[in-house]
Amino acid sequence: MSDPEATPDFRPALPWRILIVFAVTTLLWLFVYHGTPLGYDYDRLTHAARAVLTTVLVVPMVVAARRLLDRRPWTGLGLPSLRTGWRHLSLGMACWLIPAAVGFALCLGFGWVEISLRTSAADAIRVAALLVVLVFLYEALPEELVFRGYLQRNLATMLPAWQAVAGQAALFTLFGFLVGAATSLDRLLTFFVFALLLGGFRVATGDIWAGIGFHLAFQAVAQLFDGAGAVFDVTGLGILGIVALGGLPFSLGWIAMERLNRDRLNWRALEPDLDR
Repeated sequence: MSDPEATPDFRPALPWRILIVFAVTTLLWLFVYHGTPLGYDYDRLTHAARAVLTTVLVVPMVVAARRLLDRRPWTGLGLPSLRTGWRHLSLGMACWLIPAAVGFALCLGFGWVEISLRTSAADAIRVAALLVVLVFLYEALPEELVFRGYLQRNLATMLPAWQAVAGQAALFTLFGFLVGAATSLDRLLTFFVFALLLGGFRVATGDIWAGIGFHLAFQAVAQLFDGAGAVFDVTGLGILGIVALGGLPFSLGWIAMERLNRDRLNWRALEPDLDR
């Protein structure tokens, strides 16, 4: 895979740009989790520190890569201002939250799961609000900016949209493996399918705000029910994960996004990376 524009403006070839940004991204995540004196035991303060540090490191890295490696404007990455992007952000969140609510209703209504609160309702609301902010800074914004923003955008300059989506999904899955977030077969599959879905959101809407919204809703709610910081005890967590956290939101969320943006979707299109 060659980059015909590398010579005129002295940009590195496309594979090198992708490799550099992917490698630096992986190293930054490893540094945040393993290379800082924040400790390995979970607490909210450590979570907050890692979240802020991740955004502080990753966003400037992408800015620098776009300016120094791509020599192209920021606008190509698909992150317009929130004033413009809030509708797609809200749409992405709704594409996860509404099917997830149906899934929770089914799981509880049929007695497949039992859910109890570990703490007070007021504390659960406070934790939920905090998680929205932390997930946005730690995962949704930086991961979408790198993988669906920078990497998918660059791949789409040389490959049809469907191949660019598949390429960034493979990179996202490898990233999950290298940073220790996806080391089992089921986790690797989840990472790949999740990344395909988010890449499709970018193709459907033309920016990454819908993906940020979907990512944010999924991770914030999932962390309330599973993990070290969970505020709920769940009997039947596996079924809840398959039906309400993954299966229904992933499938119905994509169906809704595809139906709403069917006129825009073109899986064979290339996206020329203009210098203005």
